[in-house]
Amino acid sequence: MEHKAKSIRPFIGARNYDRSRRFYRDLGFQESVLSAQMSYFHTDGLGFYLQDAHVPDWIDNTMVFLEVDDVGRYWNELLALDLPARYEGVRLTPIREHDWGRECFLHDPSGILWHFGEFYR
Repeated sequence: MEHKAKSIRPFIGARNYDRSRRFYRDLGFQESVLSAQMSYFHTDGLGFYLQDAHVPDWIDNTMVFLEVDDVGRYWNELLALDLPARYEGVRLTPIREHDWGRECFLHDPSGILWHFGEFYR
């Protein structure tokens, strides 16, 4: 099978849709409102759909990996945003070194776990 894909766009849910929308805008994503219950958040040609849907089993098991060019720089930018002080439930985990690369972690206001990683080449 030959894939001529242009993007991949996961769907994620939100415990509090309006708070999650603000959070992702503050994180630097651009928002395109698609309906009262769904927005597309994007940056540099990559994106995801945020839904006004709180399904605990789904949200509690959702992880998203975003590859970045420099995890150290990205980590410092995350710290500067001070998101844990601004959004209840948001947590940051510092950079970890692995045999494949480096990554840091961010839990969004709903509990979705974001991995921000950089691969060794």
